[in-house]
Amino acid sequence: MAPVLRRGDTGPEVTELELRLRQLNLYGDRIDGVYTRPVEDAVRTYQLARGLLDDTLGEYGPATRKSLESETTPP
Repeated sequence: MAPVLRRGDTGPEVTELELRLRQLNLYGDRIDGVYTRPVEDAVRTYQLARGLLDDTLGEYGPATRKSLESETTPP
């Protein structure tokens, strides 16, 4: 099972998240693999727009991951 990502996390999974959010024009900051406030804000915006309430707002949990991956292509 993929980990829940939240602000402060780093690594290739965060980079993938940033790239997927960019595909939907939700994230325009640096692609650097760091889960910063702008990444958190983009995740929250995505969650609210899609009515995703199963994950904590701003955290990239299983429901958010499944939805985002279904809408975007792997980077």
